[in-house]
Amino acid sequence: MSSSPSPPLSLSSLSGLSEESFVAAVGGVYENSPWVASAVFTNLKPLSITSIASLHAAMKEVVETIEEKKKLELINSHPDLAGKAALADELTEESKEEQSKAGLNSLTKEELEQFTKMNEKYKSKFGFVFILAVRNATKYTILKSFEARLKNTRMKEFEECITQIHKIAWMRLLTILEPADTGFLTCHVLDTASGKPANDMDITLERLSGTGPLGVIGSFVTNSDGRLTSGRALTGKDFSVGIYKWTFEVGDYFAKEGAKLAGTPFLMSVPLVFGIDDPEDHYHVPLLCSPYGYSTYRGS
Repeated sequence: MSSSPSPPLSLSSLSGLSEESFVAAVGGVYENSPWVASAVFTNLKPLSITSIASLHAAMKEVVETIEEKKKLELINSHPDLAGKAALADELTEESKEEQSKAGLNSLTKEELEQFTKMNEKYKSKFGFVFILAVRNATKYTILKSFEARLKNTRMKEFEECITQIHKIAWMRLLTILEPADTGFLTCHVLDTASGKPANDMDITLERLSGTGPLGVIGSFVTNSDGRLTSGRALTGKDFSVGIYKWTFEVGDYFAKEGAKLAGTPFLMSVPLVFGIDDPEDHYHVPLLCSPYGYSTYRGS
């Protein structure tokens, strides 16, 4: 029987930990490299850690300032994806969970042979293991990444592996720490056909994956400025890592505006599916639309 995951630690609880306890709590976010957490404890008092982002930045700085030889050791501290360590059940708990989420624990014989071939080809060319943050990836995404990155230079791949290591660390921190209560979601709709804010447009928000209830989690109407009458759509603990979807009732809006529409309007409901990766940040996900097209961007 598998044990249930431990509840996230509060950021404030880190301030009272000894170095040994601090490393035990967050030392696993950099694979087989607790020295990163130890260096952070020495350089940055846990009392000054006010967010997951600040802790991650401190850990990242430790890695970025070490010599290349040490960085190479860090890269090679990671296991192959679907490699010998996985087959021998010798992965860390963190890697085991991540590879499992990507479906690497249930490969067919042919798929396993393909992964083995790609791992060996990559290591033969670059001299270190292939690293990819796979928590939200699929085995097909991983194989495509192998193919694309095998075309890179060694220097570019070395840098990419370090970048991926930081991504892995970020996602691991999100699983073990409770984020600061600073993140929120906002929206703004602009009617580009008339060059004005879209007033009185109905919008719904759904959570497709992540923590918290799934399905519709909010219904909104825009005001005269094109913004939500409620201001923020999500705040606090409701604003969490996951996949979300706005649905904008564009067809109804333009009908109310008296726009010249076809008998069957080109745009009716516009869905925007987006991801929240940083629960401590401000995500502004707007819509710019006309009866015949739309666009969006990540604002703040």
